[in-house]
Amino acid sequence: MADLRVILAGLKYANPVIVGAGPTSKDADICREAVENGAAGVVAKTVSSEPAKVPKPCMQDFKGKYFLNTELWSEHSVEYWVEKEYKKCKFKDEPLIIGMGYVAADIEKVVPLVDKFADAYEISAHYVGRDITPMLETLTAAKKHTKKPVFMKISPGIPDISETARILEEHGADGLVAMNSYGPCLSIDIETGMPYMGSNTGYGWLSGPAIKPIMLRHVFELAKGVKNIPVFAVGGISTGKDVVEAFMAGASAVQVCTQGIIEGPKAYGRIVKELNEWMDSHGYENLDQIKGLTIKKTKERVKANYETNIPELKDGCIGCGICVKVCPYHAIKLEDKKPIFNKELCFGCGVCTSQCPKNVLDIIRY
Repeated sequence: MADLRVILAGLKYANPVIVGAGPTSKDADICREAVENGAAGVVAKTVSSEPAKVPKPCMQDFKGKYFLNTELWSEHSVEYWVEKEYKKCKFKDEPLIIGMGYVAADIEKVVPLVDKFADAYEISAHYVGRDITPMLETLTAAKKHTKKPVFMKISPGIPDISETARILEEHGADGLVAMNSYGPCLSIDIETGMPYMGSNTGYGWLSGPAIKPIMLRHVFELAKGVKNIPVFAVGGISTGKDVVEAFMAGASAVQVCTQGIIEGPKAYGRIVKELNEWMDSHGYENLDQIKGLTIKKTKERVKANYETNIPELKDGCIGCGICVKVCPYHAIKLEDKKPIFNKELCFGCGVCTSQCPKNVLDIIRY
């Protein structure tokens, strides 16, 4: 079995799968249930100076393709969390990260109230402007009131991701989290003409598998921008292979929220199991061996590849003909239930490799 233990800013976890701030960490019972089912720890649902008023309906799953929400921070006050929840959140002394937001005045109020319960903090600023002063102000406010690690959560849309990472690290951030859900977005129930979300505009925020490529790009850029602090990957993590991708992009741990909502707490243990199986099947002994691999590989790439490489056929083809149907260049034909490539017509686009149900078509990726 591969060693899946990770350490981030002094926080020790049995595996890299942590529950992200949201409905899956809305109270102590659900936090403990997550750890019982395989999560290594939790980020308790974000609190602010006032409870949130959440427009409803506030969540809609579109059959695993994407997920919309109008979720905000906790509907409970900080005082409620202090009195009723934080002291019961831990299952077996795993680290507890407390989510909080959103501006410096909120942080000034929240941290002194909750500091005795926190092992670390995650600050969500939901800020995407060019001047990141508001993010720095929340970071400064937190660092003024605690000696615990402070992780800054990044929203998609900040203009220079690596530069933002560098500045946040210089100003004392102990880690970065990428990313908040993406939006605003709109989806409509065509039977009624009404938006699925209950907000005034009908807008919601996108999460789930659809945002994983966006998240990976943010993690990749953040990891290249920092020197000594870790990056959490959050957004679209639903399988063990997703965790592998996140680590290859430079992550030091992942957070799972949407998959925990639609699958329940067993999702965490399943993801850990799939990760372990992948690591073992590929001969890796620990996560450091894959961390940042894509950063290293792309540094070796001196220029974009413009050569046409013909896909190679490996053993196991079932002659289904899907590659023939999807080829936009009409470069493949089936002979004796085997694909034959016309080298004059093939553009080397790679779409056939992505559609092969048996994964027996491969293409060189420089």
